[in-house]
Amino acid sequence: MRSFVLSATAQRVVFGAGTIAEVGPELDRLNAGRALVLSTPGQARLASQLTGLLGSRAVAEFTGAVPHTPVEVTEQAVDVAGARRADAVVAIGGGSTTGLGKAVASRLGIRHLVVPTTYAGSEVTPVLGETSGGEKTTRSAPEILPDTVIYDVELTTTLPWAVSVSSAVNALAHAVEALYANDATAETDDLAIEAIRSLVGGLPALRADLAGLDARAELLYGAWLAGRCLGAVGMGLHHKLCHTLGGTFNLPHAATHTVVLPFAMAYNAPAASRAMGLIAEAIERDQAPSGVQSLVRELDGPTSLREIGFASADIDRAAELAAAQAYPNPRELTRAGITQLLQHAYAGDPIRPS
Repeated sequence: MRSFVLSATAQRVVFGAGTIAEVGPELDRLNAGRALVLSTPGQARLASQLTGLLGSRAVAEFTGAVPHTPVEVTEQAVDVAGARRADAVVAIGGGSTTGLGKAVASRLGIRHLVVPTTYAGSEVTPVLGETSGGEKTTRSAPEILPDTVIYDVELTTTLPWAVSVSSAVNALAHAVEALYANDATAETDDLAIEAIRSLVGGLPALRADLAGLDARAELLYGAWLAGRCLGAVGMGLHHKLCHTLGGTFNLPHAATHTVVLPFAMAYNAPAASRAMGLIAEAIERDQAPSGVQSLVRELDGPTSLREIGFASADIDRAAELAAAQAYPNPRELTRAGITQLLQHAYAGDPIRPS
């Protein structure tokens, strides 16, 4: 099984099984001794276990992290951190908790250590998406990047199958869009292809053995690589559209990525033939968009926006928001085109091989 420690200039990564035991020493390495432990309500028990490991280094717990990082929740956590004179945050959980940790640490200028329990990948990016007034916006800055990430494969073994699928496809989306980003490089191409192979290979292996650490390790490794892609290049239509659907319409983050990805790929395919060829080869399918959709369907993942709570009456508004600001994308973005994409995604229409 994969296990490694990577000390880079900007971020330290510890990867393996049982590595949660290294949280205290890693916090010491950051010269931090007063940590605020963050989690979602559903991960409160895990946060409590982490507090026990940290002992006197943990000064408080905040278990109110929620999806899409609403600023009002961040302000509550900032108040707790200030009242307890925290010099670090330790975020344990998925992307919601990581986002809150980024928001708190960057506002206060304190250390940030992340213990991921899903395949979100955001823990290795200097990007923060925040929601205010029903609108989700993103910003990027060096101080947003967490200082240390501890990947413990054993913490992912309790992920239900459905969550494992949507979380892994969320990571897959980072790698897919990196291959047709306007600032892609040979290095990010290599990262993206390796990430895709790890994720697409890890999911069937996990289904065959839900308790197997090797498959979980492969998925977590792929998520790490995909997250590095997300942090290295600009994202296009897929990510912008998912931010709109999540931030404004409060759809579940990973499930939204899972549904939208093949439709966003199909939209961009005419202008990204090289990338689609690389993706198809990596997933061992004839076509990239239809191949990803087929894979999701075979793994019993969500394939329509309707089944995850989106209303058809909101299609026009979502298209308007997604087309309101220009951003890099291989194919020209039009409101009509995005509307059509959302109509197909709402119904879960089969993507036909081109």
